[in-house]
Parts: sequence; C-alpha cells; structure tokens
Amino acid sequence: MTDDKIYRSEDGSEPFRFNENVARVFPDMLRRSIPGYAASIEAIGSLAARYVRAGTTCYDLGCSLGAATLAMRHGIQQPCCRIVAVDSSPAMIERCREVIAEDDRQNEPETQVDVAEQDILEVCFDNASMVVLNYTLQFIDPADRDPLLSRIYDGMNDGGLLVLSEKVVDEDAHMEALLVDLHEEHKRRNHYSALEVARKRAALENVLLPETVAAHRERLQRTGFSRAAVWLRYFNFVSIVAIR
Repeated sequence: MTDDKIYRSEDGSEPFRFNENVARVFPDMLRRSIPGYAASIEAIGSLAARYVRAGTTCYDLGCSLGAATLAMRHGIQQPCCRIVAVDSSPAMIERCREVIAEDDRQNEPETQVDVAEQDILEVCFDNASMVVLNYTLQFIDPADRDPLLSRIYDGMNDGGLLVLSEKVVDEDAHMEALLVDLHEEHKRRNHYSALEVARKRAALENVLLPETVAAHRERLQRTGFSRAAVWLRYFNFVSIVAIR
C-alpha cells in the first residue's frame, strides 16, 4: 500500500480530483481519512449474501478501486449474478480493472464483473437487487441527486437494497463543530499533519458537498424506498441502508 503524501506538496489550491496521484494512494487515503470505512465494506459483503437474488444485477456506483465490488462479489450466494462497477475517473477504472483481474486469477469467482468508465448519471439500471453508493453521492451536483436516486429506484426489483454511505453535516452547529474537530483529530492520529488536513479541506471545498442525515432520509422516502435506516455512524460519516 502506497502512503498518501499528496498534501505534503500540493497546497490545496486546486480542486480535489480522482486522478492518477489519488488512485495510486487511494487505499491508504481511505484507511486514514474515513473512520468506519472498513466496517462499511465488510457489511456490504454481508448484505449481498442476504439481498442479492439469482439472475439479478448489482451496481457499484463510483466504484474507485473496486473494494465494494469485491465485497459484493465474495458475499453473493446466488447463481447467475452480475456486478456493474462504474466510475468516471480513467485512473480509478484502470486500477479497478487490475484489481478485478487479480481476483479472477486468484479466486475464479462465479459472479461476473463488468467495469465501465462512465458517468453514473448516464447508467441504465435494470433488474437490480443491490446498488451501492459508497461515499459517491456527495460528489454529485445536488440538483442531480434526486433524479439519480429515482432512476436507481425504478431499475430495482422489489425487495432490492441500496447502500448509501456519505459524509454528513449536523443540523446543530455546535455538534457539527465537535464532529469536524473529532474527525480532524482522527486524521492527525493517522499521521496527517495539521497542514495536510487544512490543504485537503481546501481542495475538497465546493467538490464534496455533504447533506444532513435528515435530507438523505427525506430523499429516500420521496423516491419511494419503503424502509431506510442508519446502520453505521462514526463522527460525521454515516452508512444508510434502504429497501425498495
């Protein structure tokens, strides 16, 4: 695993992009930056075992290097399933294809994985039993979020599962300040300097656009999902499961 040293040299004046530099260090960046990330990936595998039905399709939207894709693939217990892993970043897709190819060689899994370089707003959803948006929706323009969730819902089978993981903001300004401070302390414990933290925060401004948990719940209900619950929260990071 290559160490994330991006913001030791970059000053944060350029907007954050999922380019080759980020792709190279992405596993380390996730491990050190997102508390609870490993738990969310583990749960995706368990949820796939419960909810994926034979002959259906699963989608990993904003798949990056394919961690959620592999979790679904290894969790699926049913035959004749397919996973569509989508990301708009060429650098991420190139490395994701390498990760999937290595999994093919080592495990010879039954579930087919199709890796596509594509804008997730252009994906056609059909016969879906599970869809994962793992820290992806936050990078989508807020005006496009409702239409995307509606299209996902329309392409899902009854009883299908959506996993939505996001960085969020708290409605209470005092609590939001506390959660932000705890998260920054978490990153410092993981050996990011205060300067690196500040530079990355500047780079993500106007790129990562978080919402409240209430806003996510309201959107899911508005879209038509019958049930939704926060199953994981660590500081200002949450993972929500919703059932069609």
